[in-house]
Amino acid sequence: MSLVLIFFYVFGFLAIASAAFMLATKNVLYAAFGLLVTLLSLAAIFILLFADFVAITQLMVYVGGVLVLILFGVMLSNQVQGRAVQSESVNGISGGLVASAIFGGLAYLILSADYLLPEGITVADAAPANTKSSIIAIGIRLITNFALPFEVASLILLIALMGAAYISTEDKHE
Repeated sequence: MSLVLIFFYVFGFLAIASAAFMLATKNVLYAAFGLLVTLLSLAAIFILLFADFVAITQLMVYVGGVLVLILFGVMLSNQVQGRAVQSESVNGISGGLVASAIFGGLAYLILSADYLLPEGITVADAAPANTKSSIIAIGIRLITNFALPFEVASLILLIALMGAAYISTEDKHE
């Protein structure tokens, strides 16, 4: 068993265990930290699969942006009338049934897929030959071919930030 496969199993188990912890805990802050560990484990798996750009995007967008926003929101609103916020599982049975159905369907599709390789070719041989990072190529394409959409997206985000700052001011503008 190779070292990469061992790390894949370790990060996979860590992602599944932290996701299960996130679902099982009643403390919202602990659930957010469980989400952090899950997202970091998935980024590590992407790195093991030579998907550098997807891993960096996972870290920047989800861990760096969305999760930090969730943590700030939870920490700033953690006290409601002197008590810590606790989550309640209202639809536990129906949610478990839906999750089991989705898991069963995915397991069936994965197990019934035809992964047979031609004679004499192993899985290691079928890996992509070019395992160099694609981040440089994607960056060059973003600033050359897709410069206009990239700048339009940045302007839209700037306008949204200015609108949020305007709405959140204390004195109401009339």
